[in-house]
This record gives sequence, structure tokens and C-alpha cells, in this order.
Amino acid sequence: MKPSTDITRLLEIMAALRTPETGCPWDLEQDFASIAPYTIEEAYEVADAIERGDLADLRDELGDLLLQVVFHARIAEERGAFAFGDVVEAITRKLIRRHPHVFGSVKDLSPEEVKSLWDSIKSEEKAARRAERQRMGFAPPPDEAGFLGGIPSALPALTRAQKLTAKAAKVGFDWPEASQVIDKIHEELEEVKEASSSGMRDMIEDEIGDLLFSVTNLARHFDIDPERALRRTNAKFERRFRAVEEALAEQGRSLDEASLEEMEALWVAAKTAERRSG
Repeated sequence: MKPSTDITRLLEIMAALRTPETGCPWDLEQDFASIAPYTIEEAYEVADAIERGDLADLRDELGDLLLQVVFHARIAEERGAFAFGDVVEAITRKLIRRHPHVFGSVKDLSPEEVKSLWDSIKSEEKAARRAERQRMGFAPPPDEAGFLGGIPSALPALTRAQKLTAKAAKVGFDWPEASQVIDKIHEELEEVKEASSSGMRDMIEDEIGDLLFSVTNLARHFDIDPERALRRTNAKFERRFRAVEEALAEQGRSLDEASLEEMEALWVAAKTAERRSG
């Protein structure tokens, strides 16, 4: 079987991998739940390639992510639920429905009006989906109750916190000024200090959660994606720590042989060098 730019070839390969007796033993063992973590991981690897500006890597990672869609669709087809074509039809129908200003009679909308229309159509879709689930005898997902419903609980915690506060802000439940959020962060930090003196792990965890939630809310006020901001900081930490390690290696020493003060001095040097080169 040869590679091809046609999606049909990818579907054929996936079908071959899932064919009993002649397929791949590992692929045949998988189900929705077992490959879900890989689906999430591949989405993050797409984001990482974009963050690094590596288009060659992005091409490959998008392929890996597409494979996840094909994999899930194949399992569903084997169970008689739906096939890949149904997935494509569902998303094309949704895109056409959510863009009446492109594919319908609604014209000349401003970006703000487009966003308002999009939100209105999504609300209608959610109500229709809820009614369909009731007709089919399915209980509503636990994260769909109330005004904040519909924000998946499986999202990364920072992303979900951002979406929760953004949705609450739509009905005025929000600090008007970023400075007020900063004051709230200071308040939460003091509560972390108080909890830490108690030695009670659950209390400390709760207060750190409140602090992180407030910091995420601050990021939203500045229209900053907290996940992206933290990824950038993670990369910066890795880069500077690697510089410390390399500087020690040039001295013929390892990390274990250096004191905290020595590593801190090398860290500051790496930080200064970055700023000068940037």
C-alpha cells in the first residue's frame, strides 16, 4: 500500500490496521478511552509546533492529529454508530449553519455582530442537542448544568478557568478593572501563607487553587491565553536551566556538584545574556 494525498488512502490504512487476524495487534486492542490520551497529546504537539514556528513539524503533527480523528471514527463505524464521512458532514453542516453571513442571506456584519450571532447559534445548537439527548434517553453531561454549562471538564484547568470567568463576565459577574484582580491575587496569596502555617494539605491545595484561578482571571483581563503564557515560561525555564547545566559542564562539573548560590549566579547570567541577545 502506497502513501497518497487522498484521505481515502488514510481510511483504508486505518481499516487494515483494525482488521481482525491480519491487522496490528496494538491497534486492535484500542478503544475510545484508551486512545483519548493520545488525542489530547497530539493536540498539544500541534500547539508546540506552532509555538516554535516549525512548519515542517506542524505538517507532521497535524497528520498525527488527523489520525486520531480517523481512529475514533473507525472504532465508531465498527460499532455501527457513525463513520468518518458522518464526522465530515457534521462539521460542514455546523460551519455552514454558524456562518449565515457567508453562506446565507445575512450580510455586512461587523466582527462584534458576527461574534454575537455565533454565540446565539451555539446556544440554539446546545438546546437542540440537549433535547435530542433527552429523546434518546441519555442523561445530560454533569458539566452542562446552569449558565456555565457546556464548558468541558476535560479541558486543561487553566483553559477551563479562563472560559468559566469569561462566561460569568457576560452577565456582569466580573471585576471591572484588572487592578481589582491584582488586589484579589494579593489577597489569595496571603490566604496561601495562612494555610501553609496550618500544615493542612487540603487547605493549602484549596488556597493555591484559588490563587491560580485568580491569576488566570487576570490573564483574561489582559486578553492573554494563560496556557500559552505558561508554556512560554516553561520553555524559558528549560532554556535557562540548560544554560546553567552547560556552563557547569564547561567547568568540568555536574549539577550535583554545584551549590544553590552557584547555580543561581549562572541562572542570572543566562537571563542577562538572553535579554541582551533579545
